[in-house]
Amino acid sequence: MKPDLAGQIAVVTGGTRGIGAAVSVALLEAGASVRAVYRRDDSAAKAFAGEGSRFGGRLSVHRLDVADPAAVERFWTETEAALSGGVQILVNNAGIRRDAIVGMMSADDWNAVLDTNLSGSFHMSKYAVRSMMRRKYGRIVFVTSPAAEHGFAGQGNYAASKAGQIGLMRALAREVARKGITANCVSPGFVETEFLADVSEEVKKSHLAMVPLGRYGRPEEIAWAVVALCAPEATYVNGSVLEVTGGI
Repeated sequence: MKPDLAGQIAVVTGGTRGIGAAVSVALLEAGASVRAVYRRDDSAAKAFAGEGSRFGGRLSVHRLDVADPAAVERFWTETEAALSGGVQILVNNAGIRRDAIVGMMSADDWNAVLDTNLSGSFHMSKYAVRSMMRRKYGRIVFVTSPAAEHGFAGQGNYAASKAGQIGLMRALAREVARKGITANCVSPGFVETEFLADVSEEVKKSHLAMVPLGRYGRPEEIAWAVVALCAPEATYVNGSVLEVTGGI
């Protein structure tokens, strides 16, 4: 089954690189128009927008720090003004890591990760829900992590933010279900993106040893799962965490 998302508008945070870029492309290929949000890498966003020109103007890129509630509110106000039909899909993919063991972690690093990964998801979902409730339809997907369950050493802030996303998603799923809106998570395992660029080879080997399939995932494999949850046919999938981990 290939979902038909023609005529739908999707917002993808962290949508110009890595998993987010793959999600944006998969949504475009399914027929949606995509507003891909990024925080600060203008060159990557410009390059991604150029590659997306083949979709005939259905891709636009927008610089936005999802951790800034005032900026998020402006983004949604402008989006609603520009789009008479509102937004049907939100993918909360923006995320950062600042690794350290808990005993050595700074308050700044703790707050930065929670502000972007968890609070950013809240800010974006808050306004997406308002748009979707007016039309009585919507799909919200959070890109979380197995760290939420396994709590990998050196990632206390990241694990807490991802566990928080799952709790937020499940509460949201109960709140909006009767309005025709679903909320779910996709939990990717270790994926070949720049997100792992600063991880040591020793840690990469230990991560790989945890994967029964014996390899890292590809961004396109995660995007497939996200798009499946965004499909109009996914009417009865709500409050769920779909693991795409190779069996971790």
